[in-house]
Amino acid sequence: MSSSVTSAARNEPSKPADGARSETLAPPAALHERKGAGLVRALAAALAGVVLYLSFPPRPLWWLAPLALALLAGCLHGRRARAGFGLGFLAGLGFLVPLLVWTGEEVGPVPWLALAAVEALFIGLTGLGVALVSRLRAWPLFAAAVWVAGEALRARAPFGGFPWGKLAFGQADGVFTPLAAVGGTPLLSFAVALCGFGLYEALRTARAHPRRATAALAALTVAAPIGAGLAARPLVSDAAEDGTVVAAVIQGNVPRLGFDFNAQRRRVLDNHVNRTIQLADDVKAGRAPKPDFVVWPENSSDLDPYSQPDAYAAIDRAVKAIGVPVAIGAVVAPETGPLRNTMILWDPVAGPTSTYDKRKIQPFGERIPMRSFARLFSSDVDRVRRDFGPGKDPGVFDMAGSGVGMVTCFEAAFDDAVLSTVRDGAKVIAVPSNNATFGRTQMTYQQLAMDRIRAVEHSRTVLVPVTSGVSAVIRPDGRIVRQTKMFTADALVAEIPLRSGRTPATVAGPLPEYALLLLAAAGLGGLLTRRIRARRSA
Repeated sequence: MSSSVTSAARNEPSKPADGARSETLAPPAALHERKGAGLVRALAAALAGVVLYLSFPPRPLWWLAPLALALLAGCLHGRRARAGFGLGFLAGLGFLVPLLVWTGEEVGPVPWLALAAVEALFIGLTGLGVALVSRLRAWPLFAAAVWVAGEALRARAPFGGFPWGKLAFGQADGVFTPLAAVGGTPLLSFAVALCGFGLYEALRTARAHPRRATAALAALTVAAPIGAGLAARPLVSDAAEDGTVVAAVIQGNVPRLGFDFNAQRRRVLDNHVNRTIQLADDVKAGRAPKPDFVVWPENSSDLDPYSQPDAYAAIDRAVKAIGVPVAIGAVVAPETGPLRNTMILWDPVAGPTSTYDKRKIQPFGERIPMRSFARLFSSDVDRVRRDFGPGKDPGVFDMAGSGVGMVTCFEAAFDDAVLSTVRDGAKVIAVPSNNATFGRTQMTYQQLAMDRIRAVEHSRTVLVPVTSGVSAVIRPDGRIVRQTKMFTADALVAEIPLRSGRTPATVAGPLPEYALLLLAAAGLGGLLTRRIRARRSA
């Protein structure tokens, strides 16, 4: 009796211990199938990132963004948190490695790949959140809010944040763009994400339950953001509320591409002086209308005009020649403390008057955090011998009676920098920039798309003077009406509308983003509460 029982026990397949994963006993074929499915999901997630990259400028393929997110949703739906993070990270690499390739233009691949990997970690966290909330009803709504939360975190950390690659910045030509005037870039990103996640859910539910109302509700999450974008179009206007002015932007060009242009700082200054004097000659000859004011690019004078008399004299000569106020981009070097990236309002009679110090200082570009550690990755950090320091207050220059708000280069990526400038009284936004370091890469077109979104968001003309191009004049409806070529000396003169009205986005400020963060927190919090209750009942 006992031997037969022992024999039966010996032949009976063992059962997994309580709490052990049942797949440990899965047949080899099933395990192989699961590994194959996991590999397919990983490749699909990376592909989703690449497709998202292709939706960004200079390509006008904005409609690829919802398709990319729909593909990513198919990878993340129903996954565990760890898998969601990994798949999100792969999507982040597929997106950011090609998008940020310009960051390695002069310093090599290590800083570029390191930056892309760090930023991809935030998209990994976003993927984790999306995977979790995908178990909820109406999950596309919560998932889109989680995406906005990920962008909000990336815009603030580390080292002050790096918002490059927000969904909103790839939508300058898209049907969703008017939503920027309603709720700023957070609402615009939310609409794109909702459309993408809703598209996946609509296809999934239509396939599983083609006759159920859930399929129709899922389709609504695709139609709603598109309809909202169309409904918001009346908010986008380029009509003159306070008259018009004639503005000019100067692109003096640089002696050569890359970091080394800084070695010929006087040549850069002379280029902008000469192009301004040429514009003055064209005005006298009737070849160009006389501007009411002129804006030079960031770093158009890397020589401090306050401490170097020859730089002061050159700038003053150009301003007197054109005979109107000119905003000058200069590097100001105090005797002590950090350098200042400063815009100087230069009057043809009074000389330099008001100033604006750039508030958002680019980490590892204008300042080097953790210098000794960063040097392990690239010795180019020592090119920045003295860090720049941030300013505190927004800068709105009174130029011929027009309030021209200064948003210097990198600052255009930050919601708060642009918002505070418009709220401080800017009727026109100027984005003086210096992109010479990045050569002929896509960086300048990516930044130009941000400027177009800012024009719609706050209904302001945006003037974009760039040392080496692309310089542009952007109407309040986001249209580019004048544009230069790269690495040429040029001047753009255009009559532009002055606008003082505030869009809903300007009035609301950060509130739409806060509301979407609460929505994301509600989804994740509801899921946590449900799990706690399930464990207690178990």
